[in-house]
Amino acid sequence: MSPSELLQRFGPREAMDYDVVVVGAGPSGLATAICIKQLRPETSVVVLEKGSEPGAHILSGAVMDPRALAEMFPDWKERGAPLHQGVTGDELLVLSGKRSVRTPSWLMPRNFHNDDCYVISLGALTQWLAQQAEALGVEVFSGFAAAEVLYTEGGAVRGVATGHQGLGKDGEPSEHFQLGMELLGRYTVFAEGARGHLGKQLRARYRLEDGVDTQTHAIGIKELWEVPAAQAQPGHVVHTAGWPLPSDTFGGGFLYHLEGGRVTLGLVVGLDYRNPWLSPFEEMQRWKTHPAIRRHIEGGKRLGYGARALNNGTPQALPKLVFPGGALVGCEAGFLNAARIKGSHAAIKSGMLCAEALVLALQGGRSHDELDTFAQGFRRSWLFQELWTYRNFKNWFKRSPLLGKLMTGVEHWLLPKLGVRQPPWTLHNHAADHTRLQAASAMPQIAYPKPDGKISFDRLSSVFVSNTNHEEQQPAHLQLANPGVPVAVNLERYAGPEARYCPAGVYEFVKKDGADQLVINAQNCVHCKTCDIKDPTQNITWVTPEGGGGPNYAGM
Repeated sequence: MSPSELLQRFGPREAMDYDVVVVGAGPSGLATAICIKQLRPETSVVVLEKGSEPGAHILSGAVMDPRALAEMFPDWKERGAPLHQGVTGDELLVLSGKRSVRTPSWLMPRNFHNDDCYVISLGALTQWLAQQAEALGVEVFSGFAAAEVLYTEGGAVRGVATGHQGLGKDGEPSEHFQLGMELLGRYTVFAEGARGHLGKQLRARYRLEDGVDTQTHAIGIKELWEVPAAQAQPGHVVHTAGWPLPSDTFGGGFLYHLEGGRVTLGLVVGLDYRNPWLSPFEEMQRWKTHPAIRRHIEGGKRLGYGARALNNGTPQALPKLVFPGGALVGCEAGFLNAARIKGSHAAIKSGMLCAEALVLALQGGRSHDELDTFAQGFRRSWLFQELWTYRNFKNWFKRSPLLGKLMTGVEHWLLPKLGVRQPPWTLHNHAADHTRLQAASAMPQIAYPKPDGKISFDRLSSVFVSNTNHEEQQPAHLQLANPGVPVAVNLERYAGPEARYCPAGVYEFVKKDGADQLVINAQNCVHCKTCDIKDPTQNITWVTPEGGGGPNYAGM
């Protein structure tokens, strides 16, 4: 049954009106809501969160710069914000085979120094931010996925509709069917994270990317471990470059010691990689076996697993931030400092800047127009200056990892010593990640070792510890524009890269009656969005499943 037929039969949908609707209860969405209420308490604000609770879908390293948080809550320590462990030391390692070379502290570029930062659980911080928002009067609706953008007759955004509940796999309503709701606002802020489902539609409808660089992405694969007390080094931060990634592939590893004997670690792989035989998941499992990493976790227990796509954070690729009736904030737009490997402070600051523009508009009696002062405020902010300073980081690595390492040293070690804060040149990129993949016949195959079940693991056991759950009878939220393309093009030309770039075993090619076919195990999906980005034919579209589905990360 089509969406229009469902509305005709079961509608109309119930509607609720607010001054501001926020889609996504991550750091940027919650910061937007909090700052609005701080500046204009009478404003009605609702935040929609597709996860079962705020923080359920949050995945990050994370080393946090508290600058933006301190601006929003100068008394964040007294309020009990979960920033408990300060950074006590930094290591930057270059890995090769079984060896590692430590970069001397005096030679480390400025972007790898983490003075005055904290090793945190970003999920815990998100839960705390949600509590602060609710205490200010913000309504936070968890388990409700925004599935549709609603427009005025004039073409402005007027709100969103949540997804229907209780549809069967065939799209027909079951006995448990419930129509979605409409959340209407004078303005709607989209904070879905990198490659947001609705944000992708808005970028196309309003041509928000005209005249800017092409945004590129990476996949971050992360685990949480509990380690023996003798191995715990609270506050110790490790970053790695080199092995096991091929020399033409951008990426690196991170390992952070939290308090309480926990270690969070993972590998980031640029999604512009060329070899379709490469598997980011297998690379991460192999990376953990390096002696420099193994020594931190051997004898410990893996507690959690997750994966998420992230923007590569070049301000040259930021889209237009506003459109009639709304705005993009946080990683939805691309506010990430890839060079510093940090995004939470940028997400919070972008939400605060958007809130200031929203309050100014609401006080002027406006609605459904463009919040031009948001972009103006961003250009005047320290966030713009920070991102502009590191604007070339990823683009140097796109030319070659060796050149990337060299120019990172030039731009962020040598130039500052010469009194030059920002590089006087700007690099650009206009190639989308999916266009970089080469034919399988032209690239070397990669043989990955079998997991040992102690340090390295397989996909399905990893999905199990991500606490991922979906209602299996719902329509698939991974949609193929042309069902024949995966076999006829992707399998034939690229050896079926879906089965390797997905970190959750969602896609697998099987034989049925002697013919190849693609099976989509949508129930395994951890909502990383990698397939939506990396599919070489752009045949896969990730849409929101029923609210409350997906991973339930604990302590991540």
